[in-house]
Amino acid sequence: MHRFFALPESFRDERVLLDSGETRHLRDVLRLAEGANVTVFDGCGSEYSCTVVEIKKSETELLVISKQEPASPESALKITLAAAMLKGEKFDLVVQKAVELGVIKLIPLQTARCDVKPRDASKRVERWRRIALEASKQTGRASLMKVREPMDFGAYLRSEQSPAQVILFSERDGEKMASDLGGDTLTAIVGPEGGWDDDEIRMARDLGLAVVTLGGRILRAETAAIAITTVLQHRFGDLN
Repeated sequence: MHRFFALPESFRDERVLLDSGETRHLRDVLRLAEGANVTVFDGCGSEYSCTVVEIKKSETELLVISKQEPASPESALKITLAAAMLKGEKFDLVVQKAVELGVIKLIPLQTARCDVKPRDASKRVERWRRIALEASKQTGRASLMKVREPMDFGAYLRSEQSPAQVILFSERDGEKMASDLGGDTLTAIVGPEGGWDDDEIRMARDLGLAVVTLGGRILRAETAAIAITTVLQHRFGDLN
């Protein structure tokens, strides 16, 4: 069954409208016709079985038949991934895999050893959001992972309200991960290719964050982000 996305406000009176981008995909790529059966999710956790009623130039109208359970249920563990930005397509991979692993929010970070310039990062946000949307379609998630605007590492740390629920993962100078989170909400902070600066680790400790090191392996930054999310879902979430 082909899946499409529509904002919650696009649903009205048992009808839903697909925007121009989704319409082009339905009409020009998939070549679906009126009467086709599809599913539509709203990015907030709801999914519906629908029938195509009318295909126009810039929108498609569908009839909502029934609400249904998403193919991929959401994890009870609400993970926010705050990851240092990476060059090229490496961060694209992090975005895609974060969606697949059930992350609810991704925050790109500008760190001391980050190679991505702030002005370049802002231009890439829309691309990352499109990747997140496509990954949601493919994986069956009905909740759309939020991709925030890039933030400076220090500013982000100071904005966190619950440091006990925030873990900074470091390649060095860290402790073992606690056996109990004490809740169902967690933020994992992952560093850049060059690792954390000493001042950044010190700042995290001063603000009360846990600094954790997993074993002795040296991982590429994009691998670390994916591996850490997987470990968290296995230990505290639904990946078991």
